[in-house]
Amino acid sequence: MTTVALLGTGIMGAGMGRNILAAGLDLRVWNRSPEKAQPLVDAGATLAADPSDAVRGADVVVTMLGDGHHVLDVMGRAADGLAATTAGVDQSDLLALADKHGLLFVDAPVVGTRQPAESGQLVVLAAGPATAKDAVQPVFDAVGKATTWVADDAAGLPASRLKLVVNSWVLAVTAATAEAVALAKGLEVDPQAFLDSVAGGPLDLPYLQNKAKAILAGDWTPNFSVTNAAKDADLIVAAGQGAGVQLDVAAAAAARYHRAADAGHGDADMAANYLASFE
Repeated sequence: MTTVALLGTGIMGAGMGRNILAAGLDLRVWNRSPEKAQPLVDAGATLAADPSDAVRGADVVVTMLGDGHHVLDVMGRAADGLAATTAGVDQSDLLALADKHGLLFVDAPVVGTRQPAESGQLVVLAAGPATAKDAVQPVFDAVGKATTWVADDAAGLPASRLKLVVNSWVLAVTAATAEAVALAKGLEVDPQAFLDSVAGGPLDLPYLQNKAKAILAGDWTPNFSVTNAAKDADLIVAAGQGAGVQLDVAAAAAARYHRAADAGHGDADMAANYLASFE
């Protein structure tokens, strides 16, 4: 049986963990706040007291943490338990750590939010050595509906770079949806009339309809939080700058998500950037 160590059991990690268990894989979990991992323990996972206990003897290590600093910190804390395992992680700083401990490094971000994570419908973007595929594919199959192998080498994080491109589109569409609904409200236009006007045509998107529905209902249940959207927008802008590409929409979206977070909506769904349109 494949043993999986899952470090991080938040919105995404919790859903992925349930699907890993449902696939019959042995799951160990660790989270900074242990109580957030308890539902997975109740479902059959083993709770580890620290990251090193979680990864010790595991076949695959998966990190679902907030950002690169958290990943590097937690994997550093896990170092005492690392052996010749396969790590599904997404930060370039960990390449050296992987080499040091004889790990196979797979750059494997996922496309999707809470609902796809819970239903096992994520899309996994993967890059790494062919020798790692047999070890990680059962995990990818458990959490996702499809796996796209971007490259046979994780150097340069090709999968994570693709994920930034995908996220640039998601954050822009979400911000634009919120602004269109806010403008309709401000002009005393029925927002539903806007949605009906584009429905079924080339300007329509299921994502537009879903996020607009949540906005109109005032439903801010987080699928992907405002704080995480702001963080990702910053990463996208920085990546563009590093590549000599000026991203005006991404920069404006970043400012908008930060404004919503500063107003106290950081833990709400990223659709709550709608609230940044009003004082």
